[in-house]
Amino acid sequence: MKLDILAFGAHPDDVELGCGATLAKEIANGKKVGIIDLTQGELGTRGTALTRAEESSNAAKILGVSVRENLGFADGFFVNDKQHQLEIIKTIRKYQPELVICNAIDDRHIDHAKGSKLVSDACFLSGLIKIETHVNGTKQNPWRPKQVYHYIQWRNLKPDLVVDVSDFIDVKLKAVFAYKTQFYDAASKAPETPISSKNFTDSITYRARDLGRLVGVEYAEGFNVSRYITVNSLFDVK
Repeated sequence: MKLDILAFGAHPDDVELGCGATLAKEIANGKKVGIIDLTQGELGTRGTALTRAEESSNAAKILGVSVRENLGFADGFFVNDKQHQLEIIKTIRKYQPELVICNAIDDRHIDHAKGSKLVSDACFLSGLIKIETHVNGTKQNPWRPKQVYHYIQWRNLKPDLVVDVSDFIDVKLKAVFAYKTQFYDAASKAPETPISSKNFTDSITYRARDLGRLVGVEYAEGFNVSRYITVNSLFDVK
């Protein structure tokens, strides 16, 4: 299955929080989108790998993605090395996405920046002819996405690109809150975490609204890039 967009997250719920509304918008526009979770989020204070798997499946249905996979890397301990790069290269070559979206380039959680660099490096390596990968005995063809975008997470990074998601913020919120074990629940007896507070829950909306305010729309999601964005004309930019 060839995809238009392949979104990566170090943990289940990263993609929903970082770019859920953008993915929902592109899917509504007819694009095929997939999500790849690097880990099962097994070190998370709340919930388990099993509950996260169920929640991520429910979130994928809400967004309407074509495929979702989990690579099973070690939460907190995966590294940017050949072994991990090759697993991601296999996934990129399998789905041949035009665009890849991945974790924030800098963030509070160490897995986010690690995952960002790991995926970005693998996107480059995936285009090299002399790196051979095989799946089920079949040799894969090289493939390099046209662009790699990095969504913004805990830290308020200055975006290089902003997407108007005004009509899709509700879909994003439904997908995020599919992770019932992770976020604010007044009745929960689970330990508190930075993302289980009501403040964090509220921030999902008010951060998108504030970014939208800055660009003249109701809600927006921001992205960073490592490679310059090219347009054919100055008038292509809104």
